[in-house]
Formats: sequence, C-alpha cells, structure tokens
Amino acid sequence: MKANRHTELGRRERQIMETVYRMGRATVTEVLDALEDPPSYSSVRAMMRILEEKGHLRHAQDGPRYVYLPTVSGARARKSILRDVVTRLFEGSTEQAVAALLESSDARLGNDELDRLSRLIESARKQGR
Repeated sequence: MKANRHTELGRRERQIMETVYRMGRATVTEVLDALEDPPSYSSVRAMMRILEEKGHLRHAQDGPRYVYLPTVSGARARKSILRDVVTRLFEGSTEQAVAALLESSDARLGNDELDRLSRLIESARKQGR
C-alpha cells in the first residue's frame, strides 16, 4: 500500500475506515449504526464497495451479507498516515511533530506514559535513530 493512500480518502470514507478498524470487521449496517449523522444505507454500501475497489477493504461472505475487513492492519495504516502528516506539516521532522503534540493543551500524560516515552526515546538513541 502506498504511504499516502489513506490521506487521499474523503471525510466519509475516512469515517468508514476508522469504524472498520475500530470494529476489526463490519457489515454495512454496523458501519451505518456507528456513523454520526449517517447517509443512507445504499450510500454507505456504495462507499464501502468503492473502498474495496481502491484496495482499502475486502469482503467475506457471511450468509446473505458481506462482512468487510481492512486490507492492512490499523497499526500499519496509522503509521502511514502519521508519516504523511509529519512529512507534510512538520517538514519531515519527528522532533517538531512530537514537540507540537506535547505542547498542545490536550496533552495530559501520566507518569506511566511519560516513562514509556522516555524508554522509547532511549531505545531510539541506542539504535542511532
């Protein structure tokens, strides 16, 4: 999968993909029920078919219905999206991206989270990253 394929999705397509990632697998009805201010059933079904054609979803038959699954893991997709954000918004600087996250007013990290980040930074330092 190309690194920026998820960033090329429309708002509704991203919402659908986020729902399928969160659920792991989902039917059109399950996605429809999870969307805020959802479009019609046929619109969601059409968007999921388009996402399948684009290579983001695949389906499996479950009796009379299709169950949709992501073609890549949520973790892999998140890394790809994050890589694209860092490249586009922070000129490729991981340091600037992390600093922006930590400096935001929403950043509320507990001691355990700060300790984990410290360990990750130390590990990256030892690996020369």
